[in-house]
Amino acid sequence: MIRFLKQLFGFYPEINFSELVRKDAQIIDVRTSTEFSTGHIRGAVNIPLSLLTQNLSKIKRDRPIIVCCASGARSESAKRILLSSGFKNVHNGEGWQSLQQKLLK
Repeated sequence: MIRFLKQLFGFYPEINFSELVRKDAQIIDVRTSTEFSTGHIRGAVNIPLSLLTQNLSKIKRDRPIIVCCASGARSESAKRILLSSGFKNVHNGEGWQSLQQKLLK
């Protein structure tokens, strides 16, 4: 609901995730390895949120980044960590299943 209202009033621009992937975006899934093993987006890299800071060297700075998790809360935290660590083109894909649907469009 909040996202809808932000979009409605122009505060939250719609992101074309399919286009980002076409531009060689990396998908970082910040769920636990157990969660990741139950299903994930093909090509996504699993770096649990609790280990993200220690694994920043695994993420390419010159490519767009889409972070996802189960619902969007951890991926928002991951986005903030990445931005504060100097990454520029970072997007919250929110829940991995809804992101997967967006990528099919």
